[in-house]
Amino acid sequence: MIDEILGDVQGEDATRLRYKVQQLLGKKAGRRTLLARDLNTQELVVIKLLSFGGDFEWDSLKLFEREAETLKNLAHPLIPRYLNYFEVNLPTIKGFALVQTYIPAQTLEQYLQTGRTFTEAEVKQIAKAVLEILVYLHGLYPPVIHRDIKPSNILLGDRSGNSVGQLYLVDFGSVQTVLATETGTRTVVGTYGYMPPEQFGGRTVAASDLYSLGATLIYLVTGTYPADLPQKDFRIQFEQAANLSPSFSNWLRSMIEPSLERRLSSATEAITALEKPQPTNLPALVVGKPDGSKIQLTKNGDSLEIIVPPTGFDASILFTGLFAIVWNSFILFWTIGALSAPFPVNIPFAMFSLPFWGAGFVMVYKILFHLFGRICLRLNPKQISLSWELFAWKFYRPRTSPRQSITKLVYIPQHLAENSGKHEGTTSLVPATLDIWVGIQKYQLPGVKSKAELEWLARELSDWLGIPIEPMVLVKFR
Repeated sequence: MIDEILGDVQGEDATRLRYKVQQLLGKKAGRRTLLARDLNTQELVVIKLLSFGGDFEWDSLKLFEREAETLKNLAHPLIPRYLNYFEVNLPTIKGFALVQTYIPAQTLEQYLQTGRTFTEAEVKQIAKAVLEILVYLHGLYPPVIHRDIKPSNILLGDRSGNSVGQLYLVDFGSVQTVLATETGTRTVVGTYGYMPPEQFGGRTVAASDLYSLGATLIYLVTGTYPADLPQKDFRIQFEQAANLSPSFSNWLRSMIEPSLERRLSSATEAITALEKPQPTNLPALVVGKPDGSKIQLTKNGDSLEIIVPPTGFDASILFTGLFAIVWNSFILFWTIGALSAPFPVNIPFAMFSLPFWGAGFVMVYKILFHLFGRICLRLNPKQISLSWELFAWKFYRPRTSPRQSITKLVYIPQHLAENSGKHEGTTSLVPATLDIWVGIQKYQLPGVKSKAELEWLARELSDWLGIPIEPMVLVKFR
């Protein structure tokens, strides 16, 4: 159809032919999107063409007419403006055409396909810009619901300073008004992967657009189609594929909540939640903990630190200290005696003492750590680490792991376990533990013996990570 001239012509009135087709922008069953030039104004316009053919459906005409009627009543600078609507009656094609203003910008989908990535700050700008458009649409009477928000329906202009670029919302071919939803027949439209559960049943509300926007943002931060990401209880599991701050991850989860009752209910509420002062701007605070606990937990929006202080002096450390003194004194006496022998006979005897010195140093280290050392669990948007710290020395066990690899939080309550070997038939009390699984590695805080402290830390970690606590079911086999 390139160079074909279209217009709202009836019969022989050729003076109303005015749109010269320049380029085919898109094509799908029964529809074409064309770039054309208005011969009257010399401006570029977009023509959406619905053609009658073998695959024509009357529902398509209903949606097409609804799109034209909706655009005619919209007046927003970031939404294409309605220009014309007419019947096409050519030898090669018959149907209807909707003319709207042309926006010289690429879609988010096109940017992603060319390899562009978006930072968290840029994705937040995109989210806010689209939400502000939705505030306008949902605030109309009756409210207008887009129903097909996705990367290919959001245009992004060129960067401007610190701005990611101007955002535009296009393609109102699936648009629905709340009034039409309540009084008319329901047509299921949208794009799989971006549609909320209620939309599959033909029901749409303002929060349905929020879900679609949330899924779109997840595509931007992961580079993976939402439908290709794992799901659990109908919820998109995007956390492991994206390196996001906990606060923004929590906000995204509230946008894509499968349950309408739990999802953010309006664009205004979503903007408020996105813009409210982030915990990253606040000083780290020691949060409440069980009375008498010496464990320190400090957190903000981007980091969490748990410090288990030294155990301190007790009767057991006294015995270990006395044994270490005796042990190391004996090894010192042995080594001096060995080195006093003639060279080179003294060398093998001195070398023989090295493993015993090693055992002695380990005992001294344990005593010093018992008195002055601490255990630190640290999490930030990039990594998780567990370290044993004594003065200036730090030992990491296991090694530092990526934050996005955290898969689950398992709480194992205190329980009785059957003994094996010569004590078979008896049981021992196993203290409660809290396991953070990162891939195949397990992070476990030692030194936390109180059940109350462990449950407190479990709740804090669960809230900060946005991961539910999975209780370990203990099954007794016979």
